[in-house]
Amino acid sequence: MSYTLPPSTSLNNNTSINHNFPTSSTSKTLLKPLTFPYTIPSKLTLTSPKSSTYANYNELGLDEEMGRIKRLQNGSDVRGVAVEGEPGRKVDLTPPAVEAIAESFGEWVTNGLEKEKGRPVEDVRISLGRDPRISGGLLSVAIFSGLGRAGCMTYDMGLATTPACFMSTVLSPFLYDASIMMTASHLPYTRNGLKFFTKKGGLTSPEVEEICDKAAYKYANRLTKVSTLLKTTPTRVDFMNVYAKHLRDIIKERVNHPQHYDTPLEGFQIIVNAGNGSGGFFTYEVLDKLGADTFGSLNLKPDGMFPNHIPNPEDKVAMSVTRAAVLDTTADLGIVFDTDVDRSGVVDKEGNPINGDKLIALMAAIVLKEHPGSTIVTDARTSMALTRFITDRGGQHCLYRVGYRNVIDKGVQLNEDGVDAHLMMETSGHGALKENYFLDDGAYMVVKIIIEMVRMKLEGSDQGIGSLIKDLEEPLESVLLRMDILSEPRHAKAQAIEIIETFKTYIQEGRLEGWELDACGDCWVSDGCLVDSNDAPAPVDAQMYRAKVSNEEDGQYGWVHIRQSIHNPNIAVNMQSTVRGGCLSMAQVFLDKFLIASGMDKDLEFSQLEKYVKNVNIS
Repeated sequence: MSYTLPPSTSLNNNTSINHNFPTSSTSKTLLKPLTFPYTIPSKLTLTSPKSSTYANYNELGLDEEMGRIKRLQNGSDVRGVAVEGEPGRKVDLTPPAVEAIAESFGEWVTNGLEKEKGRPVEDVRISLGRDPRISGGLLSVAIFSGLGRAGCMTYDMGLATTPACFMSTVLSPFLYDASIMMTASHLPYTRNGLKFFTKKGGLTSPEVEEICDKAAYKYANRLTKVSTLLKTTPTRVDFMNVYAKHLRDIIKERVNHPQHYDTPLEGFQIIVNAGNGSGGFFTYEVLDKLGADTFGSLNLKPDGMFPNHIPNPEDKVAMSVTRAAVLDTTADLGIVFDTDVDRSGVVDKEGNPINGDKLIALMAAIVLKEHPGSTIVTDARTSMALTRFITDRGGQHCLYRVGYRNVIDKGVQLNEDGVDAHLMMETSGHGALKENYFLDDGAYMVVKIIIEMVRMKLEGSDQGIGSLIKDLEEPLESVLLRMDILSEPRHAKAQAIEIIETFKTYIQEGRLEGWELDACGDCWVSDGCLVDSNDAPAPVDAQMYRAKVSNEEDGQYGWVHIRQSIHNPNIAVNMQSTVRGGCLSMAQVFLDKFLIASGMDKDLEFSQLEKYVKNVNIS
């Protein structure tokens, strides 16, 4: 069946394009025109024909069809392979799948508004933004079709950022009821995904699971897999200029420069590395208009093939080339954005990369100046030194579950329970502030850093923002090891839970001497920084535990964090130590006294762990 569309619907960032995709020479070899046989021979239903054999086959087929959609859930996001080109991976984020998910989201939003208002609602308004991935145009059509099926009015933001999509629900005059951002963050060009927002913020994992469950039924039971016609075309809106002005106004108001209020960044050189994602706007529409010199900035042009490096502030290449540009131009600051700009990292004027624990420390230093005594929420992979850094400045450190949505939601919960928590930040660079709708916004984080940098200059300091974290110690040793689960993908989650729960039991029963489940009593977090012990515990989306490790000679010298991956069928093991040889010692105990002793080694491929134990050099 052909996917028939109106002759010209504006989906591209700059031009109206015909929907006989693709349009660019870059993508012609990767994407076929939008005509495809996404149909199935007959409608799969739960009705059993006379033949029991046929009935069983039909039910199995239905289960498999539904499983295709459910497996696309990735925590609080949807992610999948949208373009061929990945060895061993088939395309699973197809237009039919995306249409079903978008329709279910539109219905979910509508139902929520009706419950909230106590009456039927009409004209539910939902915006869509996307990063420059080459599959974005094709999948946008499917999203608009799905939202149209749900009776929603649609608004096309074109090239946008994830934070801007949320902000389109709260900034006047737009004030949309909900928004979708199409992105797969730092993942390869072959991937794509969806992030969902309402005026209350990003959706939680259970909410996305509910939407995907409903979408699975739609997908499996739909005779015609895709709509043949968009009933109404989306309205094109220019929101990014409004969002950029919002950021500019914040900088101008909070710096309040005594000589040049409207251009407070005069005299500062700032390098931006957008990684060919959506972050180039910050250079042109924010920094340049505030008077900054941005000469030497990198990879500002959107390119969905990401030809230079992974757009990721954790990527060594991204940080290295930004560092080189800062030093070559004697810039005051370097900025690295990920693809959709919900994360960022920086480089100080001395060329020191600031990401991970260092970025959390920098933001904590700024926030604790403004909000003394605030609780800082992070994931439980941060260092013992970061905890000391925060507490030395009068703050409280809450260690919590890995996953940026988990960390942010914990901050929201603490504030609701009367605990003043102004910063929630994951080591990946996702960071949210209470003052900014609890939104993980990489551009807003950078705005805070820039404001502090200008204030320091106005106060007569030439040290730069790196001086704020000069006393942050780094762990002596740190290692990440992964173990693959030896089971079918559909059983991998249950197998991972069994292994991780066995790990917890071994610690509780004292089988691993000197190992103890970590806890944050002041934040009502117990059982290895996983379980909320307050009256309204948040549901657990993935099993994980942090154990602190001690001995008689050194006291607590390290920690081990084991967690179930929500992206892939594996288990990640992080270790940090403040003494030489500590990670090797912990790895040896983990291998011999837990994995092998418990018999869990039979369910895992753990060659990384074995090689580390065998080959690590501690001299």
